Amino acid sequence: MTGLPEPLRSRLHPLDRTLDTLETPAVLIDADVADANLVRWQQRCDRAGVANRPHIKTHRSVAWALRQLELGAEGITVQTVGEAEIMADAGISDIFLTTNVLGEAKLARLGAVASRCSLSVVADSAEIVDAAAAAARAAGATITVLVECDTGGGRCGLADPAAIAALALRIAGSEGAKFGGLMTYPGAGKRLQTEQALQAAIAACRGTGLTVPAVSSGGSPDMWKDDGLEPLTEYRAGTYIYNDRALLSRGTATLDQCAMTVLATVVSRPTAGRAIIDAGSKALTSDLLGLDGYGLVLEHPDAVIYQLNEEHGLLDVSRCSAPPSVGDRVHVLPNHTCVVTNLFDRLFIVSGGRLQGALPVEARGRSI
Repeated sequence: MTGLPEPLRSRLHPLDRTLDTLETPAVLIDADVADANLVRWQQRCDRAGVANRPHIKTHRSVAWALRQLELGAEGITVQTVGEAEIMADAGISDIFLTTNVLGEAKLARLGAVASRCSLSVVADSAEIVDAAAAAARAAGATITVLVECDTGGGRCGLADPAAIAALALRIAGSEGAKFGGLMTYPGAGKRLQTEQALQAAIAACRGTGLTVPAVSSGGSPDMWKDDGLEPLTEYRAGTYIYNDRALLSRGTATLDQCAMTVLATVVSRPTAGRAIIDAGSKALTSDLLGLDGYGLVLEHPDAVIYQLNEEHGLLDVSRCSAPPSVGDRVHVLPNHTCVVTNLFDRLFIVSGGRLQGALPVEARGRSI
């Protein structure tokens, strides 16, 4: 394990297994590939003059979050209060939570996190702003609030520049809150549209006398494109650490940059054209994302995982020149890596072609 980054090496649990004796299904992470992905993206952000604020919902791992910070990330992004709590427990001091938070119990937890780290959140309504500010006051803290902007993605967020500026003024005037800038999650392929929308929102905010400290954008599909970067101060990407079949299909990553695979065993060949593996919906994501099948079987790329039961994946192997046999072990590249991470308590780390240990997924299941 000496070649692994220290944050990873220090949190690995030892195993008495090898890759050949590991029980399936098991999620394998090629640490050499994953770390190279992290280094490459950090270098890209440094060259572009944009702060890297990686989204940890992909790996949900303290070790990988610390490694991203070690490489130069300004802070991290989380999607839930539960994820923020885990990362704050690990001593991470700069956290951005990018979903609206409501509910008395959850807001109390939000305030508690804000009392022990620099916490930023988003809002797209007065109700969300007032709730976050009240939570901060109750905890004796201050929460930085960014206005979420809909720049064409059609998700949460405000689209009208005047409404964005009005909400920014409300944040700036709220005790317990501080206006932190603008945030968006753009639709794929809409970087230029997003740039225009953000510029209009920035101008509207400045027209009220406000400065805009940060402009935060994200999205993995377009992360390597240069267009539309001009107004941004930071970028949030998550999937790039492992990459997956969806990003492979978009040309965002190459196969040799995909670090996660699900190791599975062929447990049945009931017909000449059908094979069954022991990885179903509880091991592979049910997300199709416009793809044909529920993952790519690396040893048999012509096979199609056409159906998932809970513990079984059903493969059409009729187009395979040398279809798999019962007992064969195969590696499946999942369609969407973030979901797969959240299905397992631990991931198995591989480096130099050897099994190095098990990495706990500390934020697994922390979806509230």
